[in-house]
Parts: sequence; structure tokens; C-alpha cells
Amino acid sequence: MAQIGRERNPIAPLQSFIQKMDLIVSCSCSSTISSPFWPKSTPLQSPFFPSSSNPSATSSRRPKWALVRTKSELQTAVGVNGVPAAAPPIAVPTHKVTVHDRQRGVVHEFVVPEDQYILHTAEAQDITLPFACRHGCCTSCAVRVKSGQLRQPEALGISAELKDKGYALLCVGFPSSDLEVETQDEDEVYWLQFGRYFARGPIERDDYALELAMADE
Repeated sequence: MAQIGRERNPIAPLQSFIQKMDLIVSCSCSSTISSPFWPKSTPLQSPFFPSSSNPSATSSRRPKWALVRTKSELQTAVGVNGVPAAAPPIAVPTHKVTVHDRQRGVVHEFVVPEDQYILHTAEAQDITLPFACRHGCCTSCAVRVKSGQLRQPEALGISAELKDKGYALLCVGFPSSDLEVETQDEDEVYWLQFGRYFARGPIERDDYALELAMADE
């Protein structure tokens, strides 16, 4: 019978593997490759190891998964010991507040930030102003605005009608501009707000009813 094919060499795959390993070692040790697959004196072209004759090979042949640094990453501010620097604080506008204290006959001038209560800021500067509740629920710190503007969303001690007439409470008031105010008599403001409920005159005292109430105790 005619021989159909040559006998296979059992060690041929091993020889082929050794040849490939020799080729890899020669690539890592020299920038030129002697191989039947590349002509002699051909520089090794690789996206990972650019040759001196083509320094832009890395950027032009970068793989898709290669790490790319963005400008924002390179421009991050760094503080002491490598800790990222904190953003600079935003300056809060301040305004000059002038308070005419009628009861004491003095005039106070001081500066208040827009995000601080007028009364609290005055006390921090050793300025004495009338007050009672500190929560905007009474009229002890009531003033009348002569010029300027303020915000008082928590002023429950005065009605919206009095606010429209220029009355304000210093304990819960924030200045929105340079401000000039004048203190008021607490009873006067109270009467302006609730006087209409007592329009019939003062309440008469009932001594007999008082004696009965005391006897029950």
C-alpha cells in the first residue's frame, strides 16, 4: 500500500513551543527581531514599549482600556500632608445697624452679618438692648424702622399689619441693608396689636367672685 502521509514527529509540538519562547525572550532583550515574520532591523513596535524612533507610538496606539488622566484630576488642590484643601469660606455681607434707645436715651451703632440676629449680635458686642423672650413671641424688643430693611420670618409677637407699618422685633430680626430703628414702649405696641379687643373699656373687678374663688382654695 502506498504511504499516504509522513509519520508525525511526537516531539514536534514541544520543539515549536521552545522556538516561540526563544522568540519572546529575544523580543524582550533587543529592540530588533530576527524572525521569518519580521524583516531584519525592524524596530519593535508596541503600544506598551515605544521605540526611540517613534516616541508617539504609545499615544497613537493606546489600547482602549488604558488609563487616561483628566484635567480635573490633575488640578485638584492639595493641602498639608496630602489632604485636599478645603474650599474658601463664602463671605457673608454685613450691615451697619443704628438703634435709638428711647428708654435709656442712648444711640448704639454696630455691624451685623445678614445671617445673624440683631439682638444676639449686639449682646456679643456688650451692647444692652431691651428683650424678654428672645423667641419673637412678645413685644419687649419691638422697634420702629426709620430707614433700611430687615427680615423677621419668626416674629410671632407682632401682627402682619404692624409689620407693614414698620414695626419689628430685634430678637428675631436679620438685617438686609444698613438699618436705623427706634425702640418702642412695650405696652404701647401691645395696645396697638390687641387694643381693639378691649374697645369696650377696662374690665370691672368683681370682688364677690374673687372672694368665692379664694374660698374654694
